[in-house]
Amino acid sequence: MARLFGTDGVRGVANTELTPMLAMQLGAAGAYVLTEEHAYRPTIMVGCDTRVSGDMLANALMAGICSVGANAVYVGVMPTPAIAYLTRKYKVDAGVVISASHNPVEFNGIKFFNGDGYKLSDEMEDRIEAHIRNGNSGLPQPTGSRVGKIKYRRDAREEYINHSMRQIDTDLHGLKIVVDCAEGAAYFTSVETLRELGAEVIAIHNNPDGSNINANCGSTHMEELCARVVMEHADLGLAFDGDADRLLACDENGHLVNGDEIMAIIGNYMKEQGTLAGDTIVVTVMTNLGFLLMGKEKGIKIDQTKVGDRYVLEHMREIGASLGGEQSGHIIFLNENTTGDGLLSALHLLEVVKKTGKKLSELAKIMEVLPQALYNAGVPNHKKESYNDYPEVKEAIEKLEKKYAGEGRILIRPSGTEPLVRVMIEGKDQKVIDTDARELAELIEQTVL
Repeated sequence: MARLFGTDGVRGVANTELTPMLAMQLGAAGAYVLTEEHAYRPTIMVGCDTRVSGDMLANALMAGICSVGANAVYVGVMPTPAIAYLTRKYKVDAGVVISASHNPVEFNGIKFFNGDGYKLSDEMEDRIEAHIRNGNSGLPQPTGSRVGKIKYRRDAREEYINHSMRQIDTDLHGLKIVVDCAEGAAYFTSVETLRELGAEVIAIHNNPDGSNINANCGSTHMEELCARVVMEHADLGLAFDGDADRLLACDENGHLVNGDEIMAIIGNYMKEQGTLAGDTIVVTVMTNLGFLLMGKEKGIKIDQTKVGDRYVLEHMREIGASLGGEQSGHIIFLNENTTGDGLLSALHLLEVVKKTGKKLSELAKIMEVLPQALYNAGVPNHKKESYNDYPEVKEAIEKLEKKYAGEGRILIRPSGTEPLVRVMIEGKDQKVIDTDARELAELIEQTVL
């Protein structure tokens, strides 16, 4: 049987794969495992993004939490990084986010943070999963006054906004910014923060109705934002994803500025200010080769990990790094929060724009983005790890590896959160790598059935 936890919590289609029953079981088992060594009644904070299934799953999860004698604090719609921060700020024992991040509305997910605001270790996830596979037998079943309670708190987002604003030492007066909230959890916190700091904000996709999250908007659909920036003669555009732990941008000319470029801009500025710990940035193997060349030119050490923000974070903690992230815009400022934080990424990028007086297009020239093609092959979830077991797929990959040896690279990996195998090729000619990546993705999709 496949592992319940993926690289970013438990994910699935809400109400079929991720059911209220499973959410309740996760709440009970998670609360028990996270707090079993405590002699007092523990408290777990719960928040969600804007998708319609959030309330259903949150209430089921909290029922599970209360069933083992723990208390829950429900803060409603809140960015994932806000839950990570508020878990530490309010000194609760754990935090949970109900979100499927950048995925479509039919999906949802359950992600746990420990009391220090970090994602759970594989070992702790395995312990939770073991209880669920055992039907949660043996967990406490308190009665009477020992059953847990739910407290509803609606003021927590203001604390997150205040914390975020304290991380930069400049106001944003004079900047005109288009902000795409992805109809998600950033719809209030991002807009309010930027306006309080003095920016002129044009907000789009900030009217979530439960069904429109990530729908042709946000960091996975940048076309409208880029066009709007040009139309409004704005200084730049910012795009969040559904749970606001990612940020992508576009410059004043409507050109995309991806996560690699954002990290390059901010990382170089931090190095100049003496705040880039170890003069090191931690990234993944998906990072563009141009980023590695930038690091060599600017005297910044680039450490690479497996794909996944949890691996970036683990390595950052190991070496004491202050900045790391992914090309997708999941950027971690470890001195300020314990997970990717789209709002902090936006504020630090805007700080560089404001302090240097340079346009984003000029700042983005710090690195050359080398041609890269990325295609997804849809495969059954239980077969995505074994794509290379098929002879025709293995042969095609080996042929491409020989073709691009010394002139590019090929990276094929199963998605940690979706039933996909991702195919990425870097090379000199965009048309050639597009064709090769698309054909390989199609072969995988047609073969791995």
